[in-house]
Amino acid sequence: MDIAEDGVEWSVISDGHEWRAGWYPPPDPPPGTWHGSAGVCVVEDHIVLVTGDGSRWGLPGGRPEPGENWYATLRREVEEEACATVVDARLLGFSRGACLQGPEAGVVLVRSHWLAQVTLDPWEPRFEMTARQLVPASAVLARMWIADGFAPLYHRMFAEAASATG
Repeated sequence: MDIAEDGVEWSVISDGHEWRAGWYPPPDPPPGTWHGSAGVCVVEDHIVLVTGDGSRWGLPGGRPEPGENWYATLRREVEEEACATVVDARLLGFSRGACLQGPEAGVVLVRSHWLAQVTLDPWEPRFEMTARQLVPASAVLARMWIADGFAPLYHRMFAEAASATG
C-alpha cells in the first residue's frame, strides 16, 4: 500500500491536467491558495460518507466562504453536506496540488484535512449531496471513490486518523 510521506510529492494526471500532489503535516500549511477543508467524520466506530450521484462516495468537505478559517469551513461543509455537527476536531494535515500542465498550469491548491467527532442531524439534503451513509472505519477505504493517483493521500489521512484515535 502506497502512503504519502511528509512533503514528498508525486505525479497525478487528472482531467487532462498534470499535478504534483503531496501531504504536509500540521500545524503550518504549505504555500499555495487555500482550497478548503475536508473531514474524516467519526460517529462511534463508523465514518460518514456522502454522495452527490449515488455511486461516488467521499468525505464531506469543500471550499471556503469569505471570512472563514480552516476550521469554520470544515464545520460549515460538514453541516451542509453530511447534515452533521462537528463536536470536536483535530487537524490531521494538508494536501497540496500544483498544476504543472493543462489549462490550470501554475495553480497551487491547499486543503486542510481533519479528524472530526460528529453527531448526526436529521438527513435533510439542501445542497449538492443526495445521500449519506455510515461505513465501518475498517471498510471505509474500500467503500470510497478515490480519483486515480490520490490513494497515497487517503491512506495517509486515514493512518493519521487511526493514530489520533489510539
